[in-house]
Order: sequence, then structure tokens, then C-alpha cells
Amino acid sequence: MAKRFFLLGTVGLIISLIFFPPEAGAAAQEQPHYGGTLVFAVGDPPPLYDAHRETSFSVIHPLRPHYSLLLNFDPENFPKVVGDLAESWTVSNDYKTYTFKIRKGVKFHDGSPLTARDIKATYDKIIFPPSGIVSIRKAFYSAVEKVEVPDDHTVVFLLKHPAASFLTSLASPFNFIYKADILAKDMRWYEKNVLGSGPFKFVEYVAGSHWVGKRNEDFYIKGRPYLDGYRITYIKDTAARVGAIRSGRVMTEFRFFGPSQRDDVVKAMGDKIRVQETPLTFTMIVLLNSKKRPFDDLRVRRALTLALDRWEGAKYLSKISNMKEVGGLLRPGSEFAMSESELVQLAGYSRDIEKSRKEARRLLKEAGIPEGFSFEVKNRPPAKDYETAAIWLIDQWRHIGLNARQKMQDLGTTHNDLRIGNYDVGLGGISDFVDEPDLQFIGFISADKSALNYGQYTDRVLDELYVKQSMAMDPEERKKLCHQFQKRVLDEKSYTIVLPWLQRIVLHSPRLKGWRALSSHFLNQDLANVWLEKE
Repeated sequence: MAKRFFLLGTVGLIISLIFFPPEAGAAAQEQPHYGGTLVFAVGDPPPLYDAHRETSFSVIHPLRPHYSLLLNFDPENFPKVVGDLAESWTVSNDYKTYTFKIRKGVKFHDGSPLTARDIKATYDKIIFPPSGIVSIRKAFYSAVEKVEVPDDHTVVFLLKHPAASFLTSLASPFNFIYKADILAKDMRWYEKNVLGSGPFKFVEYVAGSHWVGKRNEDFYIKGRPYLDGYRITYIKDTAARVGAIRSGRVMTEFRFFGPSQRDDVVKAMGDKIRVQETPLTFTMIVLLNSKKRPFDDLRVRRALTLALDRWEGAKYLSKISNMKEVGGLLRPGSEFAMSESELVQLAGYSRDIEKSRKEARRLLKEAGIPEGFSFEVKNRPPAKDYETAAIWLIDQWRHIGLNARQKMQDLGTTHNDLRIGNYDVGLGGISDFVDEPDLQFIGFISADKSALNYGQYTDRVLDELYVKQSMAMDPEERKKLCHQFQKRVLDEKSYTIVLPWLQRIVLHSPRLKGWRALSSHFLNQDLANVWLEKE
């Protein structure tokens, strides 16, 4: 007998350690008001508009309100999965067939009906992209054999094998539902155009200035959205964004600010500002191009990680940035993460930094790397996070005789350079919407299987471990496999370097209601439930 779900699905195997301040819960009890325009700041423009190929908040924050998803996360009961376009669904007893019933009467913003055909076309693009089309998360859906549409309001996903995170994966905030007719004519149309079925219609985007959305009067959820519209003001400099909040020019920035900025604003504004904080499913990582000398040499990669005094560094960095908790490829404290006692067994995690750096120098000498060897670290905004991290890394590497230099680039250029391997060392991130190994590990399997593998390497051992942990339905067995995966990436092969995991700090006007900060700045950004208290 199939398992049936109505609007609420079980994610399973996920732990969320989220702190919600009292005002977030209290706001949910207040009577919402209609009207008004939410004005908020965003630091960076979207590289392109197609969320299927992008990874940045700079795409989610302006574009998510224009689109619907098949499934969504309930912000009041995260990480529970709820239906968005899906009214209900059933799962077969062998966990290989997922059947979704789709809402009737949903319209795209051009007035055309949205049917199951559009959902199939969307997921075919994500899971089975044709040649020349980038789908960043293709490997995440490797369990899917095909997607079928028995009728206009039914979508069926047929899996080759069970996948513990499948419902979670379908709720990805990047899985915007696109129009099938448009995709049939031009698969790349959505890279530069906007047409969805979400709570807000697209009005205009003026590069470097603003992005505007207006209320969708035909939105399929009765009584939503509350806002007349929203307006994004693009402000590149972090200090200027803080100033815009203090002056009332904008009501919030949904990404996050640093602890010193929080303290300064609270001191200056008192009860005229609200703060929401939560551990963040985001950490920056050092990308090492394994196809470029000398980073193709394991000894060099291992030396780079051995040089870092992570434990002391985290204490220092937490005072000037959002970096806070030392961890591996999974957020510290999450279900499948390594404990501190397990981490210290890995290269670069020992508390004996002098011993580690001595070994790093030995490895560099053995690899033929001369004292003062120089290399470039390609970096991206925002400076508050990434530039701070690079400055710390460069200082740490000087302790083993290396001379790194930072090259700051705009977000789009950096993303493209990383994708095509046009770099030696770069800064990237593990930034996902839930604590889920399938998500956090996807960038570390072989490059021919994952477009997120910027290290350019092939490792069939990791490919096999990834599949095994994804299929493991027993939590203890999955945890064991996750540890093996992390040990190979971070220690045995030293493919990447993980920096301290971040804390999310959101500052907003007391007038902003109906919004809750979750552990990812990709989530709860459709703005359908947001409303403004009257002045």
C-alpha cells in the first residue's frame, strides 16, 4: 500500500538547530495587514536569472518571489516539507515511485495555465539537461530514471533505487517551475527573462540600481500575498547597506550581517531594530585546481591545509566575521557531522599547529616547492566574508613559506572562472538549504558527474561512497559512510579546505512581519506571507 501525504511530507534524517527570537513567533499571532511595498537591500546582482544553473543568494532574493516550486519547506516547522504546486503525493512501499497531484487553476503570469507538463519539462531540464545546458544539481537527481505525466494534474517520478533525501531535494528553492512551451523553443530563455507563477510579477530590473516586483492578483493561494510589491535596492558596500537600514532607506537585508555590525546597529537603534540569529548551513571553502601545477600534487594540497590553525582562527574570525564553528563538510552539530574528537584526526585539524606546519614544510620541500613560492587566490564579494577569509588564509600560508596574493573579481566572473577551471586557488562555498549530505557532498564527487566539482578531479571511490550514503536508510550506517567520504576529501586526498561554518545575523525593521530567519538564506524568500505593520 502506498504512503499518502496531504500538504505535509516527512523529510527524515535531518536535524535543524535553529534559534528563533521571540518576536518571530509573536509576529505569526498578529493580524496581517494588506498593502505596502517592502524595500530591502541586496549586495550583488544575479549573474543570470536561471536558478537551475546558479548557486547564489543574488539569484534567489530577487527572483524567488516570481516563481512557484513543486514542494516547499514550512518556515514555521522547518525542515518539514509541504506542498506548493503539489496538493498531495503518494510514495510506493519500495520508495521508488513518487506520485504528485498538482493544483488546478494555477496560472503563469502571462495568463496561461500551469499543468503537470510544465513541471515535467522543468525537472527534465534539471535532471536530464541537453548538451550545452548547465544544470548545477543534475548529479543530485541521479536516482531518477524518468519523469512521467499521466494527465494534466499528475506527475510521477520513477527512481532507480531509494534515495533518503528525495523529498528534500524536490523542495530545493532553486527548482523554479518554468513554462514547458518556452523551454521547448529555447532552453536558455530563462537565463535572461522572467516568467513564473509565484506571488509577485516581475516589473523591471535596472542593473546596479533596483529590482521591482508587484502583487500577483491571480496567485493560487487565496489571500496571498499581503504586500502590494517589493523593491530591491542594490548596494554593493556592506557598510552602506548597514547605513541604509539605520536610516530607514531599506527595511532589511535578508542575507546576513556580521557580529560587530549587529552590535553597532543595536546600540544605535535600540528597540527600533529587530535581530534574528541562527546557525547557517553555509561555509566558505578553498578550491584547489587539481589540473594545475603544483596543486595537482597531493603533497602541496595537504601542506596548504596543514598550515591552518583552525581552532585559534575560529576564535579570532568570529569576532570580526560570521565565521564561527570549526567543522568538516557537514555543519557542526548536524546529524551526520564529525565530532571534534573525529575532526582532530584529520590533516589540518590538529591542535598542535607547530607540528602540523613542520609537516607542511617537509611536504613542500619534498614536492620541490621553493621558499616564497607565489600563487593567486581568486576571490569574490562580499568582502565582509570572502575577503576576510582570504586575508586570514594568506597570513596562515606565510607560516610555511608561501606567498599567496588575492585577486578580487565580481561574482559572475568568479563563478565562471571556477566552472571552467580558470584558476589556481579560489574561494567558494558549501551553501545549501538544509543539512543534508546529498547536498553538501555533491560538489566533491567526480567532475564528470557533478558540475559543482570545481576541483576538476575524478575520484570513483568518492562516487561510490556518495551513492552508498545516499541509499542508506539506516542513520548509523549513513553516518559511517559520511565520515568515510569526508576523510577522503579532507585528509586522504586533501581536495579542498573547509573554513569555519557561519552564523546568520539578520537585522530588520520592526514593521517587517511574517518572516522568519531559517538556517539558510535561500529559504523563506518567496515573500508570500510577509506583511508590513502600519506606521
